[in-house]
Amino acid sequence: MSHLSRLRRAVVARALLAATAAPLALALLAAPLRALQGAPPAAAPSAPAAPAVATPSGDGTTPRPKLSGRKPQPRRPMAELPGISEFELKSDCVSAFWGVDRVLEAGVVEPLDRAPDEKLPIAFNVHGFGGDHTVAWGQGPQLQAAMKSGATPRMLYVFLNAQWEWGHHEFADSRASGPWGKALTEEFIPALEAKYGAAGVPEGRYLTGHSSGGWSVLWLQVAYPDFFGGCWATSPDSVDFRDFTGIDIYSYENAFTDPEGQPIMLMRRRGEFTTSIEQFMRQEQAQEPIGGQFFSFNAVFSELGEDGMPKPLVDVTTGAIDAAVADSWQPYDITLKLKREWATLGPKVKGKLHLYMGLIDTFRLEGAAILMKEELAKLGSDAEILLVEGRDHGSIYQPHPELWPKGMMERIHREMGDRWKAHTAK
Repeated sequence: MSHLSRLRRAVVARALLAATAAPLALALLAAPLRALQGAPPAAAPSAPAAPAVATPSGDGTTPRPKLSGRKPQPRRPMAELPGISEFELKSDCVSAFWGVDRVLEAGVVEPLDRAPDEKLPIAFNVHGFGGDHTVAWGQGPQLQAAMKSGATPRMLYVFLNAQWEWGHHEFADSRASGPWGKALTEEFIPALEAKYGAAGVPEGRYLTGHSSGGWSVLWLQVAYPDFFGGCWATSPDSVDFRDFTGIDIYSYENAFTDPEGQPIMLMRRRGEFTTSIEQFMRQEQAQEPIGGQFFSFNAVFSELGEDGMPKPLVDVTTGAIDAAVADSWQPYDITLKLKREWATLGPKVKGKLHLYMGLIDTFRLEGAAILMKEELAKLGSDAEILLVEGRDHGSIYQPHPELWPKGMMERIHREMGDRWKAHTAK
């Protein structure tokens, strides 16, 4: 029995014990998290065409997305703190896609004792769903103090904003939301590096992000492998759509119940399942039908419908999965992309892929990470995928006696700094 097979069975055993303590969690036992069961995952679907991000023509031949959804709330002016500033840039390509001005923005943290001609690498950080770049003003002073003491590498710490009306755009080049990845790599980062005097080389661009931000940075590293020098994705959204928070979107007919008719569970609390996919999606539909988490997934991965809105993967009334929409999501299935393009991508991402995931993730994201680990092992990848016992979506950050005694982010920043030192020493 392989190590990962033993791991899958161990996780299922923990779920069985948890279910005896909570009647609602009993429904978990038949839930379809293929990566945590003995059944093999479904075969990879046939290859799709690469996603085409077409700018709407205005003549009716290409749908233009609707300008609908929650409007960003006006922010209070950020406190003026030394070495912390906001950088904004209008994106020509995303603005052309939408037909209105669209901007990218970030909070930038610099060392307080930086020399005028000091060229520094950049640690890009992408927040999770519901966050934004203003976290720079909260974390910035601590980072500056740590850089001064030598506890944290000297870098520019850039906190990117991915939140907008339709949720979290994940910096994907989306057929429904627009070319956010292209805007970031071709417009925003070059302008930011020029303004702040960054090193401006691939070996000096590092990525980290959590949850939706974790998916974002893994996607950016794989989609733009020559532009970035490494990514550290923590608790990312599903990186393999054979396990999309417990749903195999390619083979299951319904997102609410598994093939045996049992409810598919989604959320955990203290390691025990408490909320089903159906409960979560119905509540989200009632509270925020446009811009919520599952709508946001449609906005990133789906094509536009004739109504100018993203095609939904799931009918929120019945749970039925649209098989055509599921197939259209394949270009954004990161494991599938790596597998199909390994001959080209393999050498380019060597040493650059890091993924950290708790095995009792709050949103049931660990199954996809296990599937990715299995597939990359078959390909001979050196990707570092750490599956951490007893850690959930938030506790993954906390110090771990073997993996990160001083906390997960300390390890990530230290490894970024080590890569930069190795590059500059050549």
